[in-house]
Amino acid sequence: MAASTDPSPLRKPQTQQGFSDIAEGASIDPADVARFSAQAAEWWDAKGPFAPLHRFNPARLAFIRSRLAEHFGRDPKSRNAFAGLNLIDIGCGGGLIAEPMRRMGFEVTAVDASSENIGTARAHAAEQGLDIAYRAATVEQVEAAGAGPFDVVLVLEIIEHVADPEVFLRTCSRLVAPGGIMIVATLNRTLKSLALGKIAAEYILRWVPAGTHDWRQFLKPEEIRTMLEGEPFTVTGPYGLNFNPLSDRWSESEDTAINFMMLATRN
Repeated sequence: MAASTDPSPLRKPQTQQGFSDIAEGASIDPADVARFSAQAAEWWDAKGPFAPLHRFNPARLAFIRSRLAEHFGRDPKSRNAFAGLNLIDIGCGGGLIAEPMRRMGFEVTAVDASSENIGTARAHAAEQGLDIAYRAATVEQVEAAGAGPFDVVLVLEIIEHVADPEVFLRTCSRLVAPGGIMIVATLNRTLKSLALGKIAAEYILRWVPAGTHDWRQFLKPEEIRTMLEGEPFTVTGPYGLNFNPLSDRWSESEDTAINFMMLATRN
């Protein structure tokens, strides 16, 4: 399959309106966008600044695949298990989630506020022969362009980087099709996450560059629930993802004090 690297409007059934590859919107935190843009070329370097995310990815992919297979009644082990379904990855970075989602059979649209990130993602998808509709855009622009609705909306490790989390999340939720599902992943605002998810990860272990996260922007699971009050969703979770230093692996856990995921199913 040829990769989609052109600036044309979104793939069907979202082809009525398009938008330019210039991200604009109230959700943008310019400092965070600049920080990630500066590292854009290194997204796919498994030993570079995104190495912790590469180690984290298998666990969150396993979680996403199993929950979506259960929700849509698909066999997660089958080839193109999710064929016929469409998905949008909001805050896609260099495409570490978008690519495996496409390989699972989803029609994938992926957006990021950083045009540098999108450039990296497009180039890598082209090398892999994956047709993913990448756009430099905010969720506000996606909604204004009339894109969607989508069967799956992924909001992974991005809500802690936006200017107004509640407005952002509610906008994301309006992109979910009836019967569809939104998956939100972020960091919990606890003393444990301050010690391990912020101080240790950035200043002791050097897993991520210093300043990557602002602990004050971490969100508690109950805050995610509150943000979606009044919206037509059934919210479940939180589900924890924890790191085992002995095995050097991440896995699903009952401990949600640092990383957690939540599901929001549109009624």
